[in-house]
Amino acid sequence: MTRTSTEPGTAARTRVVLRRWLGRAASAALVVWGAATAAFLAQIAQPGDRATSIINLRSGQTQERTPEELAPINAQYGFDQPVLVQYGDYLAGLLRGDLGISYQQHRPVLDLIGEQIGPTILLTATALVLAWLLMLAWVLLTAGRTRRISALSAAVDTVLAGLPQYWIGVLLLLAFALGLGWFPVLGGSGLAGTALPALALALPLAGFLGQATRTEFERVLAQPFVLSARTRGTPETVLRLRHVLRHAAPAPLMLTGWALGATVSGAVIVETLFTRRGIGRTLVTAVEAQDLPVVTGIVVLIALLYVAITAVVDALHLIIDPRLTA
Repeated sequence: MTRTSTEPGTAARTRVVLRRWLGRAASAALVVWGAATAAFLAQIAQPGDRATSIINLRSGQTQERTPEELAPINAQYGFDQPVLVQYGDYLAGLLRGDLGISYQQHRPVLDLIGEQIGPTILLTATALVLAWLLMLAWVLLTAGRTRRISALSAAVDTVLAGLPQYWIGVLLLLAFALGLGWFPVLGGSGLAGTALPALALALPLAGFLGQATRTEFERVLAQPFVLSARTRGTPETVLRLRHVLRHAAPAPLMLTGWALGATVSGAVIVETLFTRRGIGRTLVTAVEAQDLPVVTGIVVLIALLYVAITAVVDALHLIIDPRLTA
């Protein structure tokens, strides 16, 4: 009897999870397709002739080119084909993992990104972990305390969330690199070179995540099971860490996918400010040189990273909150 009653429930949960993942997969494909299409349209819409831009970029001279000079470039890159044919070839290349050839360096874009993505992944991962640690420590210490402490800590969250990453980076450089000399002025790939850039990215992110976590944390603190745990003599620290945090964690966790996308975008600014290697500086250089295959390749890559992290976060959310499959 127990087995008969359990099997339909398990099947129903399986269907819920399957529908959820199919929906996520469809959304992810739509996001990547939209980013790829926007990148292609940006190439088509750029002012001037693309073949002329390529020749001028290679020669270092800006001038008008003759049709005889442009013809080989148009044939090589398919610019002489109808726009729909170019679009189809572009999407087919993406499906094969072909992001094109750099106009400036004459190398596959995938190779160029592969050489630079390591420091960016290290920076964004460090910033994300640091943001979570700062946010959790701050919320655990201040949420649900006195009215004055709650108001002050919430105001700190709001201020941090609104601070520009570039401005924070400048202050950190002035204080800890130029002033105290604790960190190098020019960022490197080691721990010392990663600390200040990661902190510049982490502080606004910690404030943003803290806003969502604090609201949910204080709501959970008011639940009857928390009062019952207190009457049983559960220490406050254990209560907050073991019981309240688990129920409050899904709210900021669901924002982590978006937060990672924002962190990667912020890395473009921070890597330039701290003179770090990474796809941020590569993107800035490509934009300045109008090296559109590199620009579009990085845009598509960021979209792929976003949907991948969102999928992981969604899986963690299902683990933390099984009620979603009930």
